[in-house]
Amino acid sequence: MRYADSHKEETHRKVLKLAARALREKGPDRLAVAEVMKAAGLTHGGFYAHFKSKDDFLAEAVSETFAQAGRRWERILEGMAPREALAAYVDYYVSETHRENPSTGCPVVALNSDLPRQSKSFRKAFDEGLKRLVANLERRMAVAGIEGAGVLAPSILAEMVGAVALSRAVSDRAHSDEILAAARYDIKTRLGIDDIGEQAHE
Repeated sequence: MRYADSHKEETHRKVLKLAARALREKGPDRLAVAEVMKAAGLTHGGFYAHFKSKDDFLAEAVSETFAQAGRRWERILEGMAPREALAAYVDYYVSETHRENPSTGCPVVALNSDLPRQSKSFRKAFDEGLKRLVANLERRMAVAGIEGAGVLAPSILAEMVGAVALSRAVSDRAHSDEILAAARYDIKTRLGIDDIGEQAHE
């Protein structure tokens, strides 16, 4: 069978989409190439038609996790006024839904503890994704009229990441919910957007 010229590219994207989900679910050390290829309807032997090595595969996968997260936020916040969008960003990020769904959530929360053991290519891809994430948050803050966005953005992101990570680590669900609620309140107060009601966490 002769495939269209775009077939390899489409297959590559499909593999990366599945790999990005598995990466956030299992982490880089437990991600099995054979399982991802099987889920994509491909043989393990076809792996090297798309990737030079597992390191190359993981680096592309982590880049895809950030790209997916970015597209998701754009869909969620589309059409909102700047301050409303910033409040919604905080509400959705620091939410029970995000806590419960690591496979579709922010890669920083899912992968940060794995970084010290990873390859240079993986860490470079993660660093680049993180910089884009901070820049995006800084832009949203600036557009919403928040002063000192360049200084605040990394700090705000660190607090959001920490809150979600801690909420996942806590076994008591009520305590976990309290951590998220307190963080949402604190972050929105720091940003001066606490007058905007919480968005549904879906």
